[in-house]
Amino acid sequence: MNLQAMIVLVLKISIVLTVFAVGLNATFSDATFLFRRPGKLIRAFLSMNVVMPFLALVLVLSFNLHPAVKIALAALSVSPVPPFFPKNVLQAGGRENYTVGLLVATAVLSIVVIPITMEIFEQVVHTRFAMPAGSIAKVVFVTVLAPLMGAIALRAVAPVFAQKAAKPLGMFATILLTLSCLPVLFGSLRRFLSLIGDGTLLSFAVFALVGYAIGHWLGGPRPEDRGVLGVATASRHPAIAITIAHANFPDQQMAVPAILLYLIVSAIITMLASKRKTGSTPAETERSMAA
Repeated sequence: MNLQAMIVLVLKISIVLTVFAVGLNATFSDATFLFRRPGKLIRAFLSMNVVMPFLALVLVLSFNLHPAVKIALAALSVSPVPPFFPKNVLQAGGRENYTVGLLVATAVLSIVVIPITMEIFEQVVHTRFAMPAGSIAKVVFVTVLAPLMGAIALRAVAPVFAQKAAKPLGMFATILLTLSCLPVLFGSLRRFLSLIGDGTLLSFAVFALVGYAIGHWLGGPRPEDRGVLGVATASRHPAIAITIAHANFPDQQMAVPAILLYLIVSAIITMLASKRKTGSTPAETERSMAA
């Protein structure tokens, strides 16, 4: 196994472990939370799967961006929330049932939403955009649904063990994620630098800022839910975005660095935006409340 293959393997393991650690503190009720609340689900869908693809099209058609940046914006706009999303927003005070429910709902809906949205993109920009539902389903199942449901099942039969294992497992997953990402980031540094300019950083910043603002606006009356949907709308699943980019533009070597660059920009923007919110309610207290 070469170094690149090893890095990819470690990255996949870290993603699975991250979701598994979140699931050790979750329940099946948490996973189905949004499906049992159509109003919240519709607002999340509008924020993530209607407004953001429209914004991506506006940016792609209005500005003379690098082709890789256009690909990244299109792919990111239809991707669900990233696997490490729950850990970040729960630490910031998000409700566990809403957060886990959003992770599951966006992952499941992406199997249908992505192929349809790609078809719309293709008709508008007259460029091939396609993604088989089966390919999306595979990534969603491996990186989100299987580890989450497995952890929830383990918690149901061994709650004490699950509670004790969640924190150290989450820390271990974070270390693995860092170790796997650093070589990729350093290896792509030259490509990162070549993308900076020509409106790339500005377009990524606008995409993330508008995404956070729209999610915050559509998140409903609870401040903590608004923050969660804001972060979710601005943050997207990198593995699915990269899968879409590779499937449609296999010869575009700059697409992956562009996606990774957006993840960095969005992480900085959502962190700064989240720090401005006040009056957050701790997740543990809110979990027992049904909204």
